[in-house]
Amino acid sequence: MKLANRIITFTLIVLLLFTGMGTTVQGVLDKVKLGLDLQGGFEVLYKVETLDGSKVTPNVLTDTNEALNRRVNAFGVSEPSIAVEGENRIRVQLAGLDDQSSARELLSSTANLTFRDVDDNILLDGTDLKENGANATFGDRNQPIVTLTLKDASKFAEATQKVLEKGPGKNLLVVWLDFEEGVDSYEAEAGKENPKFASAATVDQVLNTTNVMIQGNFSVDETKTLASILNSGSLPVKLTEIYSTSVGAQFGEKALTSTVFAGVVGVLVIFVFMLLYYRLPGIIAIVTLTVFTYLVLVVFNGINAVLTLPGIAAVVLGIGMAVDANILTAERIREELRVGHDAKDAFRLGSKQSLSAIVDAQLTTLLVAIVLFYFGTSSVKGFATTLIITILLSFVTAVWGSRMLLGLLVNSGYFDNPAWYGIAKSKQHKLEEGYKALDLTTKFDRLDFVGHRRKFYAFSVIILVVGIAIIGIFRLNLGIDFSSGTRVEVLADRAVTQEEMVAYFDKIGIANEDVVISGEEQNTAVARYKVEFSQQEILDLKAKIKEDFGHEPSVSAVSSTVGEELVKNAIKALIISTIGIIIYVAIRFEWRMGIGTIISLLHDVFFIVAIFSLLRLEVEITFIAAVLTIVGYSINDTIVTFDRIRENVDHAGKIETKEELANIVNRSLRQTMGRSVNTVLTVIIVVVALIFLGAPSIQNFSIALLIGLVTGMYSSICIAAQIWYSLKVREMNKTGGAVVKKEKKQWGTDEPVV
Repeated sequence: MKLANRIITFTLIVLLLFTGMGTTVQGVLDKVKLGLDLQGGFEVLYKVETLDGSKVTPNVLTDTNEALNRRVNAFGVSEPSIAVEGENRIRVQLAGLDDQSSARELLSSTANLTFRDVDDNILLDGTDLKENGANATFGDRNQPIVTLTLKDASKFAEATQKVLEKGPGKNLLVVWLDFEEGVDSYEAEAGKENPKFASAATVDQVLNTTNVMIQGNFSVDETKTLASILNSGSLPVKLTEIYSTSVGAQFGEKALTSTVFAGVVGVLVIFVFMLLYYRLPGIIAIVTLTVFTYLVLVVFNGINAVLTLPGIAAVVLGIGMAVDANILTAERIREELRVGHDAKDAFRLGSKQSLSAIVDAQLTTLLVAIVLFYFGTSSVKGFATTLIITILLSFVTAVWGSRMLLGLLVNSGYFDNPAWYGIAKSKQHKLEEGYKALDLTTKFDRLDFVGHRRKFYAFSVIILVVGIAIIGIFRLNLGIDFSSGTRVEVLADRAVTQEEMVAYFDKIGIANEDVVISGEEQNTAVARYKVEFSQQEILDLKAKIKEDFGHEPSVSAVSSTVGEELVKNAIKALIISTIGIIIYVAIRFEWRMGIGTIISLLHDVFFIVAIFSLLRLEVEITFIAAVLTIVGYSINDTIVTFDRIRENVDHAGKIETKEELANIVNRSLRQTMGRSVNTVLTVIIVVVALIFLGAPSIQNFSIALLIGLVTGMYSSICIAAQIWYSLKVREMNKTGGAVVKKEKKQWGTDEPVV
């Protein structure tokens, strides 16, 4: 029976979805907030210390946060991010800011304004200044000055009276910013060409006024900065930079364009693959994946999140993960069609049977993403946020949405031909023949995975030994995120050579032989230094390079304290993820599968680390994001494999010999092999696009993903499943018993599976 109304309903739903997205997508894109790595700007992490050496309290951090916000407002930055971290730190992120030098100076200056006599006695301070009473202007001789409006004229009159009483030669009103008790003095600074005090004016009479002029050796920009600092109020603390990174606007624009282009290319290739290989389910996947991408951006805007380069990678990779759910369901439907079921029954059974694997795989990946979010900082936290969003939304689109739309088409009766699902009629058995999914032949039937398990073990042991030797000889090429130091990235309008840039860095006083040239046009030079540049050194360096190359460089500086913390947090993230995975897999499956999963994950992580050591690729903070992403993907693959093993063990009922168990494991691996290859292939397509077309700053991130994807598929099939088999055989030998069906409950129902 054919039901045309289901086709009409499907068409209307799809038209409504695409009409809604088409009319609002531009507005959604316009509202997406780009991180500083995509539009330029800077990020700095401050260590907060009180001026008198007392303990930093939550109230002090709150007051400092408010003062920094007032200062940032002077620059008109849209959506600044200023957040307290831990007990004594504040992180400031200002994206899209052109005048980064002035901003850094404005933020870190405590601006403790004081009026003193020549004996350094305080006469007035910043609290006597009227709100917004500082202005940058010009004096009688057209020199840049700062004018102040005080709250109380009589108080200023009293101060000038005290100065007059000092007598000739000492009747000076000295204006200080950030006077340090016990360190600074007028007497020590008076004879210097550039004294630390702002000005020292002679007082000839008592001045009963609220208008005061600060006249010194100022530039126009300096008077503007000084006026902004004074108007925003003095900071109650001393701020010390322990981490900073700044990105020139040109770097951000280039990174955004190239990475988005790479993502679009990768996703389009995935769409073509899904359409050609899975036919009707592929069409549904294209629809739901498009909706999925749109919803990710909507939710992103809704939670006021900031999109970074790793975030874009997470969106694109999230699409790959959403594809996995579609592939799992499509493969199950194809199996039921081959058994002999009609399209309607195949859809019903395939959807039901794939749900358990999808939920298990997504939940374990979600666990890793949550751990990464908790221990990550800055862009890594943004990556984790995006990954969490994509995982949750994939349940809505790739699970519920895909099944609803595909169900409408299948149940219409117009798509009963198995060719619509990529199955030739010659490969379809008759239902009365009694075939089960376990009995179906595959393209991989000649592969004896269990029989070669000792070869797999030996190969992995060799990798372990060689890897240890490689790491011992070459060590890891730690980036400044972990080793501390400074990284300088210069963008030129033409191709440059390593020799040219080495000579240039030597010329400007920051000699370095370790210079790497990158970019499609070979116009980007990166130099890494083991020492942390000071704030002033960074400002001077940025100004010099911009003058010589026309573009402001990207500069990152990390203190040893932050580097050590990043290493500790990375290790914590891996350990906690591992423990969580063992617990989850042990509960959902059994502890032996948990052991197999963890060993295969450690195998993958070690392989990535060894390759990075051998190729001398830089290990930076995004490397940790890549490793944990691979942990998620490898778990995904392993869970699907174990889910099929468990299902086939239950189907067999009782397994009395290790040969029977080996047959079950081999068949399970062969049956999931197609899904594993297709899933990894779709993600590899995206990763390869990111490597060759994406921004250089995420190239190592993408390379780590590529290595991990390949090793992850290998370890799921050749390590995790084989370890479970070996442990299970040992149990059978020890107890002399058989493997029997374990009763389990299907997701979403209280009924046991029989």
